[in-house]
Amino acid sequence: MKQTTTYLIGSIALFAALGVGLVTASNNYGIHTERGGHYLSDEDDDEREGKYAGQRLGFGEDVPRAADPLYLQECGSCHFAYQPGLLGADSWGRMMAGLEEHFGDNAELPDAPHQKIRQYLVANSADRVPAGRSAGFAADADTAPLRITETAYFRHKHDEIPPRMVIDNPELGSWSRCEACHTRAAEGSFDEHEVRIPGVGPWDD
Repeated sequence: MKQTTTYLIGSIALFAALGVGLVTASNNYGIHTERGGHYLSDEDDDEREGKYAGQRLGFGEDVPRAADPLYLQECGSCHFAYQPGLLGADSWGRMMAGLEEHFGDNAELPDAPHQKIRQYLVANSADRVPAGRSAGFAADADTAPLRITETAYFRHKHDEIPPRMVIDNPELGSWSRCEACHTRAAEGSFDEHEVRIPGVGPWDD
């Protein structure tokens, strides 16, 4: 009986250790390896700038999808509505502060929607809600890049794709066209197995 009890206790401890290992497993960028998992602290973020929205990953999502109706309407009407978790809080703050010269266009907004969108982006940014792949983008939060394509994580994930397939591709012309290649980008999924490069086809490195 004593031997059986010892065996059971040992087995429980082993499975518990393995379970923790699976949940916390990550690569060099701190990315959760289990799709649908997330890294979220329980701290109260209400004192931070903007109320913490705390979006979690849904099934099949790599980053929480863009969900704010105002953001989708105002920003998504001109270009792909990039998920807040693809840049850090300071990056979104810088971007919203310079809408009068927004990558060659004037995208200024009245004060009320401007502040609401800024609050949403900052509260759900990569370093505030480092869920899934957002943990990788959060690594550049201190340098506050204005472009997702300037982040180390983006460059790392696209370094094997020849520029001719993107820059010289008449159907693309830019690395910023996430939705053109990632067939489920709007749903927050950036799985490489879902990539279809226009004029090229599937891509899997």
